[in-house]
Amino acid sequence: MPEEKNVAVASEPAATPQHGEAAFFDVDNTLMKGASLFHVARKLHQRGAFTLWQAAGFAWKQFMFILRGENMDDVHAVRDSALSLAAGITAKDIEALGEEVYDEMIESRIWPGAKALAEQHLRVGRKVWLITATPVEVANVIASRLGLTGALGTVGEILDGSYTGQLVGEILHGPAKAVAVREIAEDQGLDLGRCWAYSDSHNDIPLLSMVGHPVAINPDSKLRRYAREHNWPVYDFRSGRRAATLGFKAATVGGAIYGLWRGFSRFRGPGR
Repeated sequence: MPEEKNVAVASEPAATPQHGEAAFFDVDNTLMKGASLFHVARKLHQRGAFTLWQAAGFAWKQFMFILRGENMDDVHAVRDSALSLAAGITAKDIEALGEEVYDEMIESRIWPGAKALAEQHLRVGRKVWLITATPVEVANVIASRLGLTGALGTVGEILDGSYTGQLVGEILHGPAKAVAVREIAEDQGLDLGRCWAYSDSHNDIPLLSMVGHPVAINPDSKLRRYAREHNWPVYDFRSGRRAATLGFKAATVGGAIYGLWRGFSRFRGPGR
């Protein structure tokens, strides 16, 4: 089986290229609200790929992700569950699913402020890449729909047109993002000192630290503190400050989980 890369390329910006410069955007809680993989799981549930009890587990992790930010244990748990559920699904089905997920669930959750930042880079001729742990097929759809340069994402192993339930390499998360960006910088002739990176998570500090222009978007508490200590710009596109809304979120946890449960229930379809 030929080696697959976790890079998917969309269209190039029309502006005069800024040679050696690029911007790298994390997706979950940076470019969009919540976790993109959750919406992939929700769509798979609609198609009968797994049970409502398994769906409830994804819903709980999505709620906690929005509430407290990225947690490595949750990331690994979602990864392992998604891999096992994806085994046997065809690559063509995942590509079509990515289009549906974007139209129905992701587009409305894109942060306008983050989108505006990406568009500004494009307008001045910089390449803009997404870099995310979400499946590269879904990441590529997001990049294509937003007119970005391309996407780096987690790659599932494909054999005879179907996913095996194994990864090609590692999940693109944390320090692995820094490695992937360094590789693409070498391939594209980028000067990382003249590049930008955007993320919400302290797990992406290795990526943010390697570029000349790191920016924290909707940061978790650890990244917010680190950004302040290192004089990095911080943008928060969430409605209200997190500290001010934390009590409200905690008080309404029951309602939120019920809403997520109902969200999955609506996609069960007849007889499921």
